[in-house]
Amino acid sequence: MPAPLRLGLIGAGAWGRNYARTIAATPGAALAWTAGREWRGLLDRGGIDGVIVATPPQVHAEIALAAIDAGIPVLVEKPFTLDVAQAEAVRDLARARRVVTMVGHTQLFQPAYRALKRLLPEHGAVRAVRSQAGGPGPSRPDVPLLWDWGAHDVALCLDLLGASPARAAATSTAVTVELSLAFAGGVEANLRLSSNLPQKVRELEVVCERATLVFRDHVENQLSVAGRAVPVARELPLNVVVREFAAAISAAAFDPASVELGVGVVRVLAACARER
Repeated sequence: MPAPLRLGLIGAGAWGRNYARTIAATPGAALAWTAGREWRGLLDRGGIDGVIVATPPQVHAEIALAAIDAGIPVLVEKPFTLDVAQAEAVRDLARARRVVTMVGHTQLFQPAYRALKRLLPEHGAVRAVRSQAGGPGPSRPDVPLLWDWGAHDVALCLDLLGASPARAAATSTAVTVELSLAFAGGVEANLRLSSNLPQKVRELEVVCERATLVFRDHVENQLSVAGRAVPVARELPLNVVVREFAAAISAAAFDPASVELGVGVVRVLAACARER
């Protein structure tokens, strides 16, 4: 039986603790070392097969670049970075070194979302996308609402449509942000984010030629097509993220798709931030 992959974890906040629990429950993986602000020692000591970065996003790029430069596969929590040039620098180095690099847009790993995406071709071309996400209380103190919740919704749109928008704009109040994305072919995506909801909400509605498909997190029936519930397997998306990161490391399979999408998301959010 092969030895488990030795994963390092940088970041000791809430998401760092989530990752630690998930790694412990992932077959074939083990949490070898953790680090906080003194993260360079973790990379320099060697003996790790991959590293997960769950720090404030202001330092994501610096850590990811150091890991890739050392040839260590890296999984970066969202938001990938808060700066387009930094995101592109990580992407470019990953491509040049062919080091596994993933961005943790966890909603892309939701089984219900993946089932929705598989069903899309049966229902004709996408005509519009609408989403709502948020919850009670303020967003993270280190990340604006646009970048915190918006990273997920923008990632879902770009992944669904396989393209970046021709236009991106946003309007905001103290507790809400509304994004408007225009894609080729007249497809419009309207995304609403709020930190003033009574409970956590995440809903994605995809209007196609012949039916509307809806993915809702935090509810019993997570997927419906034309108003009818579609059974899907349930699994925490973070479990899928870590499992697929470990699988990519084991296969030494460099695939630029995740980091390219990460760059696309940062570009859209940066454009929306300028337009608010």
